[in-house]
Order: sequence, then C-alpha cells, then structure tokens
Amino acid sequence: MHYGIIAAGEGSRLVQEGVTKPKPLVDLDGRPMVERLIDIFTQCGAESVSVIVNEQMTEVRSFLEGLALRLPVPLTLVVRSTPSSMHSFYELSRLMEGKGRFVLTTVDTIFRPEDFRRYVEAYAAAPARVDAMMALTSYIDDEKPLYVDCDPEMRITAFRDSADSRDRYVSGGIYGLSDHCIAVLRHCIETGVSRMRNYQRALLTDGLDVRGFDMGKIIDVDHAGDIETARRFIAGSPLK
Repeated sequence: MHYGIIAAGEGSRLVQEGVTKPKPLVDLDGRPMVERLIDIFTQCGAESVSVIVNEQMTEVRSFLEGLALRLPVPLTLVVRSTPSSMHSFYELSRLMEGKGRFVLTTVDTIFRPEDFRRYVEAYAAAPARVDAMMALTSYIDDEKPLYVDCDPEMRITAFRDSADSRDRYVSGGIYGLSDHCIAVLRHCIETGVSRMRNYQRALLTDGLDVRGFDMGKIIDVDHAGDIETARRFIAGSPLK
C-alpha cells in the first residue's frame, strides 16, 4: 500500500493559542506527529510515503528530509502552498496515480495503530469493484464534522454537513482511494470544486462505490487543548 500525508496547513489556531512548533512537529508520544504517522504506515506495509508541506514550513521540510535518510521505505516530499487540503491532495495525486489503491490522511488525524491496521487490511481485501474506503468514527470532537450515511453493507450513501437523529458516523479524515478517485479529483479541480468534503460528495455523484469502515476513536489536533487529549488517547487513557 502507498500512503500520503497532507501537512500543508498553516496551523494558525495552534499558533494563536501559543503553540510555537509547527503542527506536524508537535510531540505526542516522544515523536513528532508526522513521524508517528509515518512509523505506523511503515508498520502497515508501506511501499512508499509522500508528504506535502507548504513553502513556509522550512523546519518541517528539514525534519522530513533528515527522516527520509533513515526510513526503510521511500519518502517523497512535495513543497507547495495550496489553498485547501483538496488542492494538496491534487498535488500528491501525481505521485499516487497508477499505483493502485492508496491511503491518504491529514497530519493531525490521530488514531491507534491497531485500529488503522484493521482498516488498511479491510481496504486491501475489498473487492475490486470498491473504489474507495473511508475511515469513520462515532467519536465526534471536530468543530465542523462531516456526517456520513451508510447502508447496511457500509456503502456510503451521503456526506452531510448537519446531523439528524439517525446519524452514527462522521468522517475520520482517512481516505482509502484508487485511480478512479483521482479522475474525479481532477474534474473537481477543473470545475472549481473546493474542500475535501465536496470532493467526497463528487465521488458519490459520479457513481463510485465508496465504503465506510468503523475505525473506533479518531481525534483531530486543531487547538492547543487537543494536544493533551491526543497524548492521553495514545497512552490508552479513557476519553469522555
């Protein structure tokens, strides 16, 4: 499996709240969060890892260039400022196209390695007709969650901005994708669609078979207070 990490955001909320390190380098368990992600990918059979950072992230760029020298798998670094995570994905997609199924995450998506392994194994074993598999969580800590409707076979039927009483899942920011999904992405870019959630809606509109996978708890690091929550979660402490 090939993996990609979107780490091109500015992390402005963390900066405003007094966090001086760039978000990808925030220490969660003795490692920067981006290194923790790459280690998990390596443990899950990574054939390659690609990371995009913005042009202002010179410290992150230097760290990743050094990390690449000691990794057991190829690490490709893309340095480019983009207007959204969807556009960051578009830049990474040039490295993913033609390689079969791959998994994309945002750098601040925090999960347990064993849960991620279950997800990767499920996507790798899914029938060829499955175009995408999104990691889902019922633990909602995002300020603007993307709610996800699934049928009994975990086929995703809708992505919604608002909840109703039937809702069980939200998007976890982890995307298992294929070449068919890249074709949809390219069309989104060409037609001015923005935001990852609108891209995911386009996958359904274009008739792709998109499945969900319950990955248990997934949390995001958006604010300074989330850092301690992430540390407790990784350490195995219960969360509310």
